[in-house]
Amino acid sequence: MAEKKATQAAAAVKKAAPVKKEATVKAAPAKKAEAPKKAVVAKAAVALNALNVGFKAGDVYQALATAEKALTVAEIAKAAKISTEEVLLGMGWLFKEGKIKDEGAKVVLA
Repeated sequence: MAEKKATQAAAAVKKAAPVKKEATVKAAPAKKAEAPKKAVVAKAAVALNALNVGFKAGDVYQALATAEKALTVAEIAKAAKISTEEVLLGMGWLFKEGKIKDEGAKVVLA
């Protein structure tokens, strides 16, 4: 059914598109300013094993214990010097153990 709709939609687009006639005089292409190249930053892969997740849970716990207040995921990542993905891994572990709880958009020790 979806294939039929896609085929019909493509046919409608082909019919509706106006045919352009080539001009006899072609203009010279304008030179475009090149955008500065962005540096490619390789993301480190997070190892998904019990040992690594346990260590990340410890990092999250220590960051929350040191702050003695509720923190967002970004604040925990900054305090623990780990990525947000690693914070989420550690938080999952700590939630399962009942060590942390949520307060709106923040996390605090239970």
